[in-house]
Amino acid sequence: MISCKLKRIPEIIEQSGKKCIIEVMNNDTYIEYLDKKLNEELAEYQQDKRVEELADLLEVMYAVVTARGYSAAELEQIRLEKTEKRGAFEKRLLLKSVYERN
Repeated sequence: MISCKLKRIPEIIEQSGKKCIIEVMNNDTYIEYLDKKLNEELAEYQQDKRVEELADLLEVMYAVVTARGYSAAELEQIRLEKTEKRGAFEKRLLLKSVYERN
């Protein structure tokens, strides 16, 4: 069975003269699939380093957020709060070690 991941993909396949088999997944299977898809998209980005792969990764992340009952706005709010508390990556700092003061 071939899984067509996006709503438009089956339409695109049909327009090319091919057919595909699709399945509507239950929520648990969908989340499991999305978790695997995150790894796949990350691996594709790591191989190609293309912005298109980052867009795919972001799309899957938004799908995971929604599937787990959150909203993109909640995700962004949490991201901003964490950035405020802990900083972000724009300064390109690498934490190499932490030690106790004597």
